[in-house]
Amino acid sequence: MEHPPVKIYTLSTCGHCRATKRLLDECGVKFEFTDVDLLEGEERAAVLNEVRKINPNCSFPTIIIGDTIIIGHREDEIKRALGL
Repeated sequence: MEHPPVKIYTLSTCGHCRATKRLLDECGVKFEFTDVDLLEGEERAAVLNEVRKINPNCSFPTIIIGDTIIIGHREDEIKRALGL
């Protein structure tokens, strides 16, 4: 089954972020992620600006599944957006 593209913005130290990555792995979903806290300088500022455009609170994880944006580790919403 083909899933919409998945991109997540995470923090390397965040338990909810790790749980989201684990869920996607367990569901066999390919995803792209950025650990924002591991970025530095202009790169970090640019990524934080991207996150704020879709999540003004800039909380993590911020998940983009196709056209759907999910804030936080919300397993049911993630699975629904993936069509699982």
